[in-house]
Amino acid sequence: LRTMPSSWLDLRKEDLNKEEVVLWMNTVGPYHNRQETYKYFSLPFCVGSKKSISHYHETLGEALQGVELEFSGLDIKFKDDVMPATYCEIDLDKEKRDAFVYAIKNHYWYQMYIDDLPIWGIVGEADENGEDYYLWTYKKLEIGFNGNRIVDVNLTSEGKVKLVPNTKIQMSYSVKWKKSDVKFEDRFDKYLDPSFFQHRIHWFSIFNSFMMVIFLVGLVSMILMRTLRKDYARYSKEEEMDDMDRDLGDEYGWKQVHGDVFRPSSHPLIFSSLVGSGCQIFAVSLIVIIVAMIEDLYTERGSMLSTAIFVYAATSPVNGYFGGSLYARQGGRRWIKQMFIGAFLIPAMVCGTAFFINFIAIYYHASRAIPFGTMVAVCCICFFVILPLNLVGTILGRNLSGQPNFPCRVNAVPRPIPEKKWFMEPAVIVCLGGILPFGSIFIEMYFIFTSFWAYKIYYVYGFMMLVLVILCIVTVCVTIVCTYFLLNAEDYRWQWTSFLSAASTAIYVYMYSFYYYFFKTKMYGLFQTSFYFGYMAVFSTALGIMCGAIGYMGTSAFVRKIYTNVKID
Repeated sequence: LRTMPSSWLDLRKEDLNKEEVVLWMNTVGPYHNRQETYKYFSLPFCVGSKKSISHYHETLGEALQGVELEFSGLDIKFKDDVMPATYCEIDLDKEKRDAFVYAIKNHYWYQMYIDDLPIWGIVGEADENGEDYYLWTYKKLEIGFNGNRIVDVNLTSEGKVKLVPNTKIQMSYSVKWKKSDVKFEDRFDKYLDPSFFQHRIHWFSIFNSFMMVIFLVGLVSMILMRTLRKDYARYSKEEEMDDMDRDLGDEYGWKQVHGDVFRPSSHPLIFSSLVGSGCQIFAVSLIVIIVAMIEDLYTERGSMLSTAIFVYAATSPVNGYFGGSLYARQGGRRWIKQMFIGAFLIPAMVCGTAFFINFIAIYYHASRAIPFGTMVAVCCICFFVILPLNLVGTILGRNLSGQPNFPCRVNAVPRPIPEKKWFMEPAVIVCLGGILPFGSIFIEMYFIFTSFWAYKIYYVYGFMMLVLVILCIVTVCVTIVCTYFLLNAEDYRWQWTSFLSAASTAIYVYMYSFYYYFFKTKMYGLFQTSFYFGYMAVFSTALGIMCGAIGYMGTSAFVRKIYTNVKID
């Protein structure tokens, strides 16, 4: 640069100062229905006069989230102030007036982007009586810059004009550039809400859950160590008796089902597919949270969803490995069918729900309607990435850990299950098993729901990681205790019971989503309601499958351990 003539540097600086800055119009929709969005120009707004614009390419995440960027037509140049100027005119006939009135009645507001920074503005307002309606016609933009980077954007809506049919409304704008001390890396900090996410209640809930974990782990350890020590002592004493005394003795407890405890679960194909999918969801959750802790994914549109899709596809071997090896250990023969079910279980559930909601979105002409090209792209990911990687995982799982190496031999004839008290029935254990895991996460659920369904940006992924660890520990502790009681009642159907007792957390989460919808939001309408309950069902089911897999894996290690340590004739 030292060798360059000063006139060239001045010219280059001048070019930067006059560089084009694009104002993208994104979507417009009701304030209370965050997901019910439409193209900005679906309302009869007019477009600025400037036509030439570089092409915009949307990502997969943006397409799935209904981002619809359209050029505003406003002429904005870097560091070049624009005095108040009219950029277009609306011929307001009755039809256009009715469209604006409907939007104002439903509190429509719109979103725009400048240099990837979001800006929000309200369409208009009604008077106190609700008889006259006014449109904001003047966009006053204040753009902050630091060096040659845009670091701050503010919009003030002014110019309130009454909506009267058969009149002309002039739309105007102005741009004021101001120097800012905000660093480019910190420009999104103004959109975060530390007072909400780092509130004392959030810290208290984490501390509360952590204390519950310590209590549960201590309780489980104490009960199981003391009880198992007594069981081992009793079984050792029984082994020293002769056959006559042993026959007269009162034999009971988990040792009596040693010949059936490692019997394959009922419906092993579905069971192994669910466990494999749950392990994959856990891996995806862990990796995405770690990535979000390292990278600020909220600074780019659709980046969180794009990352989740990429990580889900990349972790498909985890699904194949755990599902395929479990199915092989349970003596399954139709491993190809199991692989297909395992690979497409979660994608089919998500795509099925999205397909149903898509029909409603198309009917509403909403921007959330997924384009056909995006659907094809998702299907290609499923068939050409997820399925082959799942196959690799299944083959590895079957060959590396597919041999049944149980510590006890399985009897040829199943042992009859004795009658027990009603609260020891698997159905009751399943219903009660999800209460404590839900109790450890429900405060965090409120923050996650608020960030997704309301206008908050979730950024405290350290909290989310802590909650995930707490959830895993609580789930494993609860399922181990449930399984111990079940086996002590000489009921060897522990596989499905351990999975479902942990998975029942999903029922409580979905029930909580009903409470959140009716008491914490003001959502309305068929589209938003179906979107909310459809995707909450997907989220709850995925969470349940993950918890079920975690519970089963922990319980499986516990069952293997206790039967390895007892002598069996």
